[in-house]
Amino acid sequence: MVKIKRLALSALYAVKTKFSTAKLILGKKLGLIRSVMILPYGGFGNKHQLFFLGRVLRDRGIGISQLEDNKWKNFVKMYKRFMTWEIPFVRVKASFNKSSMIARTDEEGYFRFELKPGEEHPVTAPWMDIHLELMDEVIKGNEKVRAISRVYVPSHDAEYGIISDIDDTIVPTGATRVREMLKTTFFRNAHTRIPFPGVAEFYQSLSKGSNGTGYNPFFYVSSSPWNLYDFLKEFMEVHNIPQGPLLLRDIGITRENFFSGSHTEHKLKQVERIFKIIKNIPFILVGDSGQHDAEIYLQVVKDFPGRVKMIYIRDISTLSHKKVLKIAEEVKRYGVEMMLVKNTREAAYHALSHRWISDNAFSSALSEKQDDENDF
Repeated sequence: MVKIKRLALSALYAVKTKFSTAKLILGKKLGLIRSVMILPYGGFGNKHQLFFLGRVLRDRGIGISQLEDNKWKNFVKMYKRFMTWEIPFVRVKASFNKSSMIARTDEEGYFRFELKPGEEHPVTAPWMDIHLELMDEVIKGNEKVRAISRVYVPSHDAEYGIISDIDDTIVPTGATRVREMLKTTFFRNAHTRIPFPGVAEFYQSLSKGSNGTGYNPFFYVSSSPWNLYDFLKEFMEVHNIPQGPLLLRDIGITRENFFSGSHTEHKLKQVERIFKIIKNIPFILVGDSGQHDAEIYLQVVKDFPGRVKMIYIRDISTLSHKKVLKIAEEVKRYGVEMMLVKNTREAAYHALSHRWISDNAFSSALSEKQDDENDF
């Protein structure tokens, strides 16, 4: 049975790859592809290693959204994000200070870099600019294709880091209800999708730390597809949610899976990658009860003893309530607290009681949301 499944996957992946290649060739001949772009996904690292991803695609001119955009305009932009034209097997050059490296895109147009700055090229700021350049000519006569990837390196005085889920943790999505999720995704934009009350204020408080002036790093790990990367970055900027690397996933048929692996496998792999690269600080983990976040974070606690400072789980599913509380009991045996919270206010009060956030930052958050007793 396993052998048959592997053969079927191999055949489907071959068909998909040939179709994408044929579409690209036809698109270039018909003039449908007039320009291409490097879409950097940003990344993170330490003074010895910088890790980031990106993709080379047809530039469909999506641009940023506006508050007044109607549902049809939102749908068209989201359609363009998912109906991509990938540019496979081309070279991308990454330059940092005086060092450079070249990577080649895969069948889906993705590229990956792991730069090693070294002592002669020290990391000097939390956000490092990596200059990217497409080395191969995809469209004859076009200008050079360039972009900048921003890579985050936590400062030496960071107290802790924060790793957060996105869907149903930061913003109501209905990730467990397919129809609601599709409606929300395709017909709203960065302005009209609203985060849970108080999330921006609480996350800003965590970012500033115990004295209200710190720079604690944020990392966002989600099973949302990479197609939503620019949308999510814009959403966070619009709603004043702390910027940080986003670790999303590819969707559809891959060499290894029919649908790019499981939610749990993806998130655990990405969280543990962060822990392995960012070694010198503990982490606060934030998720929700809708999609196995509690189980994933339990495994992280087991794999990295002493590295998890606190776990907050937003209670969005009564069906999972008992299960999360049971996992919390197991987490407690490893010396870590997992708190199931019904709103952001509970998590904020808890963080304040432990002096992880400052009184001033918390008071500012309360003054902005004091009328929202149920959801802040």
